[in-house]
Amino acid sequence: MTMVIIVALFVAVLLLIFWRSVRIIPHSMQDVVERFGKYHRTLDSGFNVVIPGVDQVRERIDRRVQVVSFPPQSAITEDNLAVEVDSAVYIRVVDAYRATYEVANFIQAVEQLTLATLRNVIGGMNLEGTLTSRDQINRELKAVLDEATSDWGIEISRIELKGIEPPGSVQEAMEMQMRADREKRAQLLSAEGEKQSAVLRAEGERSAAVLRAKGQAEAQMLTAKADAEAQTLRARGEADAIHMVFKALHTSKVDPDVLAYQYLQKLPEIAKGDANKVWIVPSEMGQAIQGVGAAFQRLRDEVVRVP
Repeated sequence: MTMVIIVALFVAVLLLIFWRSVRIIPHSMQDVVERFGKYHRTLDSGFNVVIPGVDQVRERIDRRVQVVSFPPQSAITEDNLAVEVDSAVYIRVVDAYRATYEVANFIQAVEQLTLATLRNVIGGMNLEGTLTSRDQINRELKAVLDEATSDWGIEISRIELKGIEPPGSVQEAMEMQMRADREKRAQLLSAEGEKQSAVLRAEGERSAAVLRAKGQAEAQMLTAKADAEAQTLRARGEADAIHMVFKALHTSKVDPDVLAYQYLQKLPEIAKGDANKVWIVPSEMGQAIQGVGAAFQRLRDEVVRVP
């Protein structure tokens, strides 16, 4: 019975020693192990074995990127204006040994270094440059932090300025200036629009006037051309009519006596018009009467000579 108890105690001690000697480390983690108070080695993730009572884990280091957000801090710009700066730093441990033994608390050290560097950078810029140059501030902060934290086994992945708040009076003045600028731009845009509208209207009226003038000119040209063609056709018709009359007279061999007689017959028709208040006797009328008289005389003579 005693032997069984001793064996059981021995097995329990072995199990305890085994349990204390086994170290299961999660992924992306590292354990810094000391032996008799001095750095011994760094355990990576996975299954590891240490000597109980001899090896002791000093620190477990997270190798993942850590986001360290700092409370808003006051900084004075070059033009003596106080601004509240809210920042965040993304850091990652690349050397667990140096992050454990080179700095007591690397997160606190990064925080204080960031705030001090941020005040120096903003102190060399005016308010407008501070509000519009976040990328430049981030680059300067990262350059200083990289140089300082390289000895601590820390890598600065990224720095972000989450907010830069100027004093309330400055914000009100900036808002008033922005409103004035917006109103000025709106007035300029309105004036430019009215100018363009007036120019377009003037161009439209000029184009319409040109088109109307061209239309009138073309219409006059067409009217003149039509009148010329009509006159040509009338003249051609009159010429044809005269030619036909002349041909008919020539064919029928009408003598001057007949023409004089026809001329006397047409005179009453000329006088029938309502507008003919004054009747002017043409000079040819005497010749026509003489021709008619001569014709009657010849006719009488011929009648007398007939037996």
